[in-house]
Amino acid sequence: MNWTRFAAVIACVFLACGFAATPLALAPQLGTSAKTTPLILEENEGERRAVRGWPGHPDPRESFILKVDPKNGGSSRLVFMTANLAPGGEIVTHKHPGADEILFLETGTARVQLGDSVREAHAGATVFIPAGTWVSVSNIGKEPIKGVTVFSSPGFEDYMRDVSVREGEKNVPLSEAEDAEIAKRHSHAVIYKEP
Repeated sequence: MNWTRFAAVIACVFLACGFAATPLALAPQLGTSAKTTPLILEENEGERRAVRGWPGHPDPRESFILKVDPKNGGSSRLVFMTANLAPGGEIVTHKHPGADEILFLETGTARVQLGDSVREAHAGATVFIPAGTWVSVSNIGKEPIKGVTVFSSPGFEDYMRDVSVREGEKNVPLSEAEDAEIAKRHSHAVIYKEP
C-alpha cells in the first residue's frame, strides 16, 4: 500500500471516529443486515454496549461501540469498534486465533505487551497484532485512552455482545459458569491467558 493510500485510510478512520456532531446521512443499521449497507457514523453512533461484570470484577464500568460488523452495515470481511480505557484500566492478555487486529490510540498512553515485546505507546500510535499473537494493554497515563480497533474478519464482536448489554439495559454480572461457557463458545475468536 503506498503512503498516499495509507494516509487516506487513516483520514477515513479519523473522520469516522474523531468528530461529534449531528448525524450526516445514513442512520446506523442495528440488527442483522441482509446486504452490505454504507454507513456514516459520528463518534458516539453505532451499537453502544456496556461490559457486564465478571467474577472478581462485578462493576467494570467499561463500554464500547460496535460500528461496522455483520450486523451493523453487513460487513462479512471486517469488524470496526471503538472503546475507552480509563486510567489504570487494562485489557488482559489474550489472542485472536483467526483474525489480525489493528489498534489505533487516538488519545492516552499505554503499556502494550505484544508477544515478548513490551513498549509504551502514545496518542497516534498504531499497534498491529497478527492472528495468534498474545497482547495486553494497560492505561498508564492520567487520561482515558480512546481506541479504535479493526479486525480482519468477524467473530470477536459476537463474544463482545455475549459479555455485554446494550447501553441502558440492566447490567447483571456474569456468573463463573456463564463466563466459562461464553469463553468456550468463542474460543475460535478469543483466548484469554490464565493468570
